[in-house]
Amino acid sequence: MNISKRSGLSGTIVALTVSAILALPTTALAETVLTVNGVDIDSTVLDMYLESRIQKSADQATPEEREVVIQELTDIYLLTTQPNAKAIEADPSIRAQIELQGRAVLAQAVAAEFFASNPATDEEILAEYQIQMTSAPATQFKARHILVETQAGASDLIVQLDDGADFAELAKAHSTGPTGPNGGDLGWFSPDQMVAPFSDAVAALADGAYTLEPVQTQFGWHVILREESRDNQPPTLESVRDVLKQRVEQTKFQSYLENLRSDNGDSN
Repeated sequence: MNISKRSGLSGTIVALTVSAILALPTTALAETVLTVNGVDIDSTVLDMYLESRIQKSADQATPEEREVVIQELTDIYLLTTQPNAKAIEADPSIRAQIELQGRAVLAQAVAAEFFASNPATDEEILAEYQIQMTSAPATQFKARHILVETQAGASDLIVQLDDGADFAELAKAHSTGPTGPNGGDLGWFSPDQMVAPFSDAVAALADGAYTLEPVQTQFGWHVILREESRDNQPPTLESVRDVLKQRVEQTKFQSYLENLRSDNGDSN
């Protein structure tokens, strides 16, 4: 990633992202690399700002990128060490922004430390997998549908089907949904992938049957043909391990937050 020389400070100060801060090694020994108006800038600050600007590790920066970033950082310190900076810093709205930004960085760091210290165990991941598999629908369906704007329009299509019209051809001619050009083909899906009125209607049908009454959802009015059904094929544990790991760890963190909120409420 290249950055132009003297690219200006517009937008660069806020580019000092939380992710860049958390990505820096905490054990590195900082040394002073620059002094601006009597204020020392150490290597940790420089590397943090550098990485936030170039979106790669500091040791991958080109000499030109490092030169530009050093100048930008110098400008930041020059501006914030001017005599009027103290008065501006005392402004309540500026002080509030500084406070909130500092708290946000610290909160992110505390959260990151919690996740690092409380990883999901294999047993927890397996338990979550079993819970998800238990609650998963037992059956998958293969279906087509025709989506129209009005109930009357859907009813008319059902009459045409009763008279022997081809479902796929009607879908191509009349469906306003994105599957219309494909004859309304939805492929295989689990009931929980569809809105409730639609999945309930599909589940109530027999294979090869279509709805005899229009089905309304927030998208409009549907005529549905259930083509086939089969036992649901659950994913393997390994294929969803990362998702389950995140779910377990997020649940732990939410529980941690709830306890903190509860303790804070008790102390008020």
